[in-house]
Amino acid sequence: MGSSRRIECIFFSEFHPTLGPKITYQVPEEYISRELFDTVQVYIITKPELQNKLITVTAMDKKLIGCPVCIEHKKYSRNALLFNLGLVCDATTKTCALEPIVKKLSGYLTTLELESGFISNEESKQKLLPIMSTLLEELNATGACTLPIDESNTIHLKLIEQRKDPIIVQEYDVPVFTQNKDHFIKSQWDLTTQQILPYIDGYRHIQKISAEADVELNLVRIAIQNLLYYGVVTLVSIFQYSNVYCTTPKVQSLIDDKSIQEECLHYINKPGQRASLRDVFQLYCGLTPGTTVRDLCSRYSQQLQRVDERKLIQFGLMKGLIRRLQKYPVKVVRDERSRPPRLFTGCHSYDEIC
Repeated sequence: MGSSRRIECIFFSEFHPTLGPKITYQVPEEYISRELFDTVQVYIITKPELQNKLITVTAMDKKLIGCPVCIEHKKYSRNALLFNLGLVCDATTKTCALEPIVKKLSGYLTTLELESGFISNEESKQKLLPIMSTLLEELNATGACTLPIDESNTIHLKLIEQRKDPIIVQEYDVPVFTQNKDHFIKSQWDLTTQQILPYIDGYRHIQKISAEADVELNLVRIAIQNLLYYGVVTLVSIFQYSNVYCTTPKVQSLIDDKSIQEECLHYINKPGQRASLRDVFQLYCGLTPGTTVRDLCSRYSQQLQRVDERKLIQFGLMKGLIRRLQKYPVKVVRDERSRPPRLFTGCHSYDEIC
């Protein structure tokens, strides 16, 4: 598991009939000081208003995440069993991915208690210590954990990576696979995605994919957005020989990064040809404001005998080595016979209008 989500301690706290709130077990031992526990105990063993809710509290450079549980029954002292199995991280740690783990553990322990008295029975409660040790070690190491409790109960936990929401997919966007699509298992995807996968080639835009795959446009956009979320595809603009591009500061990585060089040369070669890094860098540097792809092909015809210009542009956009210079028309003369003037405001690109 990444250091940004590293768990430093796992603790089990409960309300003792005579001693009040206390930490029964913690791994590693003595990690939570008495001073820290006294500071946050009201958020560990809580009043009814906060029970069965996720609580994150930061104190003394530590962040504690818990979900306090209260099971009411006359068989318990004071007619209720209160406990909390929580995690401790550094105060700067991003803990969003850990919250579902805490919630699940709370639910599992509640179910075990209701079914077999796992928490209220002192003998079975002692099993928590090795369980917590395994949990801490495996979640930090691999982000996943399987915990056999008894013959009929096993707990499966996995940290789910938190991803950013993908950008809105437009009908003129072109999806490109970020890795070899032959490596994907088709049955893993929903039926709509399975239907459009053969049409994602890095050149067809969303509207064209919709038409050729015979899938409703909004469904295609949603499917592509889902693939974007998981990093399976990225989006580039429609390729045209009239397009204008320019380099970004990232083009320097083509000189500095050996892996980018190898990936680029493998990607942009024409079949049976072998381009040099000099060819590729010269072509990218030839992309300047005012220079169309058609102009580039005329000026560097010798280099483009070995380089596929469409893949050259595609790779540059995917890696951020180049960017497209869009055109945004502005209507200066009123003419009712022309296309809707609302599109000629300087806010809509040629791709969007056409």
